[in-house]
Amino acid sequence: MKQIDSSLQFLRNPPVHVHATERMPLPHECWAFGSRRARALQGSGYVRKTLSAWACFGLAICLVLARGEGLRTGEARIDVTPEQPVVLAGYASRTNLSEGVHDRLSARVVAFEQDGRRLVLVSLDNLGFYNDTSGPLRQAILEACAIQPSELFLCAIHTHSAPLLTLDTARGHPNNVAYTKALGGKLAQGVREALARLVPAELGVGSGSSPVGVNRREVAQGVDGKTKVVLGRNPSRITDREVEVLKVVNPGGTEPAVLLFAYGTHSTSLGPGNYQVSGDIHGLAAQFLEKYFGGDLVAPEFAGASGDIDPWVRVLPGFRTGRGWVPETVLMGTLLAEEVARVAEGIHTSATNCPIRTAWKTLALPARPKGEAASSDDTTASMTITVARLGGIAFVGLGGEVFNELGKAIKLSSPFHPTLVLTHCNGAAGYVPTRPSYSEGGYEVQSSSFAPGGGEQLVEEAVRMLKELQ
Repeated sequence: MKQIDSSLQFLRNPPVHVHATERMPLPHECWAFGSRRARALQGSGYVRKTLSAWACFGLAICLVLARGEGLRTGEARIDVTPEQPVVLAGYASRTNLSEGVHDRLSARVVAFEQDGRRLVLVSLDNLGFYNDTSGPLRQAILEACAIQPSELFLCAIHTHSAPLLTLDTARGHPNNVAYTKALGGKLAQGVREALARLVPAELGVGSGSSPVGVNRREVAQGVDGKTKVVLGRNPSRITDREVEVLKVVNPGGTEPAVLLFAYGTHSTSLGPGNYQVSGDIHGLAAQFLEKYFGGDLVAPEFAGASGDIDPWVRVLPGFRTGRGWVPETVLMGTLLAEEVARVAEGIHTSATNCPIRTAWKTLALPARPKGEAASSDDTTASMTITVARLGGIAFVGLGGEVFNELGKAIKLSSPFHPTLVLTHCNGAAGYVPTRPSYSEGGYEVQSSSFAPGGGEQLVEEAVRMLKELQ
């Protein structure tokens, strides 16, 4: 959500940059995932089976592949909880500083390496990289860790109960400026630790479903008798309920070292009346998984395409606990986490040969007119796209709040299955609605910098970039 009027300026009209890592595909390259019995099939070529295990609200899909060699993974978790009271991000009406910590915030990192190529995925318990903060934070990581720009997915989970990021000493609160300056070093530390811990590993993937998120574009009647779209709850509209899970197990181990998951919802169960620091739904889900599985498990959590998706219960004033009440934020975070756990328990890992290719660019999309004073330079608005291939898995990182229909379109059109769409990634360009949404109006459309059709162009470009990774 928009923080200040200038929060999106840094993504408008930058030059287009394209970075990619290229490699000829290996003849023995395989992408399916599944049972340990695949080890017996080594050298037999492209061999695939499908195993399935029903999980609550979904189906965990497990695919089998002939075992290869070469993949290494590492993980890390860094505490990024503010030590001073800070301005919390996400709601302009919230003006006081934070008043305590409900649950601690983390940056979670998983790194992959094969054949000299790397892929680093970072999930940060924060709203997003507004106020020109994406560039400096990414640069701190890139310089400290010697990775390529296209190899880094720096993502926020979009909790509205974390510190506002800013480096503006004139307009930002001093505590927030200090927090943001220190954050770059902490993120770099997390990535360094993950890269230092690279060891051989096996992967598996699965898919489930959760009812936590719901389309928030509710149709209501205004005082003038006309219908309008408001932020609320609209179960009749499209909602992508898929929970995508990637499981990493170190050879010889039985418990997962990493459980990465992506799910599309705003983490806005807590509203402007809340002044406690919290990871909200995504953050609490990750914490539950790390406690449930124990050990050194790291559970990087990501917000899928959810520009028009909110939690079923939204904008609560805080954590209600009186008379035995279980806070809705905790309930929904736990419900999501338990679906991830059920899916994970049905995944049998065996993929050890997962060639890596990555690419990223800044895409110029058509911008909405800004009035009669607009210059010719205001005809486009920028969006960062980062794509990666990890064997047969694909990741698409989008630097904005993309409507869920657009995310589903990318997944359906991608040449890789599964494809995980991760938003608030490497940028903060704001809302990207679908073309039909503009005639309906609503908060997201009014806030968007993009003209009708921009979202559909984004889908086309993301799919094109994915095809170039084949």
